[in-house]
Amino acid sequence: GPRCLREGLAEAEFRPRTGDIISRPAEAGRTWRDHRPIFLNDARIAGGVAFYAQNRAALDRIAASSGVPAEYIVAIIGVETNYGKNTGNYRVLDALYTLAFGYPKRAPFFAGELAQLFALGKDERIDVATLKGSYAGAMCLGQFMPSSYRLWGKDGDGDGRRDLISDPDDVFASIANYFVVPGWQ
Repeated sequence: GPRCLREGLAEAEFRPRTGDIISRPAEAGRTWRDHRPIFLNDARIAGGVAFYAQNRAALDRIAASSGVPAEYIVAIIGVETNYGKNTGNYRVLDALYTLAFGYPKRAPFFAGELAQLFALGKDERIDVATLKGSYAGAMCLGQFMPSSYRLWGKDGDGDGRRDLISDPDDVFASIANYFVVPGWQ
């Protein structure tokens, strides 16, 4: 309710550097030709092979049940976080608070994501103040924004929770679900 929201916002810290970073994203103006050497190189491919080998049973199970090939799921994780090596060190609450109130160009989007973050915390019984992610508020191996977590998040191991923060099975199922729901073929 409103009290929880007030308490949550009271924990948020405004981080001006976040606005500076989002104003000059590393990806801006880059074409696929610019991105290709970053994502298709020997180290990234070897990382994908190793990640798949390490998580093969879960990935193959999710692929079989969803129809989304395991290599697509692995590729998304590779692009988004380099197989978990870079999931982000920004407090998601602070990032979304800062962008909602200090980045007028996209404030409505980030204010919506901030509201989704609080709803996510309530839904999944997560202390949102502990969540870490990107400077834009994306979280976990798949870099889900709070609205995407709530919309596409899936319980991949049948434990009754959608834990995209620390449960790889749930992450894999959620990435597959992101493809399946809109009509993956």
